[in-house]
Amino acid sequence: MNIIETHDLTKSYGDFTAVSHVDLHIRQGRVYGFLGPNGAGKSTTMKMFLGLTRPTGGSFSIDGKNYPSQRTEILKEIGSFIEAPAFYGNLTGEENLEMIRRILGLPRRCVEETLELVGLTPYKNRLAKKYSLGMKQRLGLAQALIGRPPILILDEPTNGLDPVGIHEIRSLIRSLPRQYDCTVLVSSHLLSEIELMADDIGILNHGHLLFEGTFDELKAIARSDGFPADNLEHMFLAMIDQDNRKRVKQP
Repeated sequence: MNIIETHDLTKSYGDFTAVSHVDLHIRQGRVYGFLGPNGAGKSTTMKMFLGLTRPTGGSFSIDGKNYPSQRTEILKEIGSFIEAPAFYGNLTGEENLEMIRRILGLPRRCVEETLELVGLTPYKNRLAKKYSLGMKQRLGLAQALIGRPPILILDEPTNGLDPVGIHEIRSLIRSLPRQYDCTVLVSSHLLSEIELMADDIGILNHGHLLFEGTFDELKAIARSDGFPADNLEHMFLAMIDQDNRKRVKQP
């Protein structure tokens, strides 16, 4: 079952098309790795799902609910981490989560559970403005996770983390569908991490979806096209390079 589907989803800014006629099929209970070079349209697509920017063409549905008519219902099911996490620097990590807990009407235990989940319990009483970059990323992830939403949309969740932190967050994301019966859409520039955590992947370039499917399906396509198929990074770079060459040749 697909929990997120798009049909000809398009977003243009004047003469520039950031996302072009994209059809995504994100399956329930999976980790979906969303890949593409800078400016490929990943963040724009995620922002459309969150109602932060409106599509200029096409449509999408999330958990059977259509945008924009059911925008409010859609947002209730999504926890998100887009770009730099937003929080109040003069409040502690715990206080930032407590504000969200109250807004959502969640039980008090949710704050402690979420802090423990992302490894911030020892730093819960520190002001957020004094957090390191990695700790700020963890706090952003905690804000997305509190309340255990059925859908998580995470844009570069391991940015700024050291190797140990990256491993911990990757393991956490990998475990979420099984532990909490949720679906995760995650983008990252660390292709080796996506290879270890994702069940399915989608590859964007210049706003166009080049591939969507499992790693085995991607390997089969890579081999048929004569690409290296030993790891995701090699396949990704070869596919992007091939698409860029085609664009240069087009009149």
